[in-house]
Amino acid sequence: MRAQFVLSEIGVGLRRNLTMTFAVVVSVALSLALFGGSLLMSDQVSTMKGYWYDKVNVSIFLCNKSDAESDPNCAKGAVTEDQKSQIKTDLEKMSVVDTVTYESQDEAYKHYKEQFGDSPLASSLTPDQMQESYRIKLEDPEKYQVIATAFDGRDGVQSVQDQKGILDNLFELLNGMNWAARALMALMLAVALMLIVNTVRVSAFSRRRETGIMRLVGASGFYIQAPFIMEAAVAGLIGGTLACGFLVIGRYFIIDHGLALSEKLTLINFIGWDAVLKYLPLILVTSFLMPALAAFFALRKYLKV
Repeated sequence: MRAQFVLSEIGVGLRRNLTMTFAVVVSVALSLALFGGSLLMSDQVSTMKGYWYDKVNVSIFLCNKSDAESDPNCAKGAVTEDQKSQIKTDLEKMSVVDTVTYESQDEAYKHYKEQFGDSPLASSLTPDQMQESYRIKLEDPEKYQVIATAFDGRDGVQSVQDQKGILDNLFELLNGMNWAARALMALMLAVALMLIVNTVRVSAFSRRRETGIMRLVGASGFYIQAPFIMEAAVAGLIGGTLACGFLVIGRYFIIDHGLALSEKLTLINFIGWDAVLKYLPLILVTSFLMPALAAFFALRKYLKV
């Protein structure tokens, strides 16, 4: 097979169906950009889980005088010094506990003022209305239930809260958004495949006389099909290259510059460039093989060779 002939036929085919080729390029670019974005989102969620789950605490909030009047869990009154001492001793004996930190009412009031000083409620609060608490760092964040079972309902304990539960809600939201992106990607991919099949059909129909002559002179089936397959593959590869560009530009402007989320959201450990670069070859290979295979199977039906 002469490479020059195949290349010339690819050029002719792309120019002849320029509008449909453009539609294929755009649809492939958008679908694979969403595909790459969903992979990066999964990596980002995993990175955030590893970072934040290692820092979450379990908080044991102790009853104060206000709770004794309004909270059924504190019906026996505010926590006593003996109860606080016993809770701390029991915590330190537990193998799942890494460290235990006590926060007094004054410290809790100070932290609240730092975080919510602008709130109208902050001006009406006093230190004696705040709750004392123990902040527990676990060896394994998944072992929260051990602490909850041991201390929930104990005299002097108002509640046991796990910060991991709050993070789980956030990660469920992020995962939901990720699956929505994947669903949109699947839809765009289906559109791209239909466009590829239609483009191949139109191209094969417009050149049916040429392919008929080639068949009469003894050209092999693969020799006849190759230009059509390569047309689809080249259009897909252009779309894949654009998708890679979208991901690189998106990472650059959203995280590093432009929105600069890495500077504005310093508490989030964002994925690095290595996470982006490792998916670019996959996107390029997919953008080449997917249209080529779609064209190959389409030709088996629409081009009798």
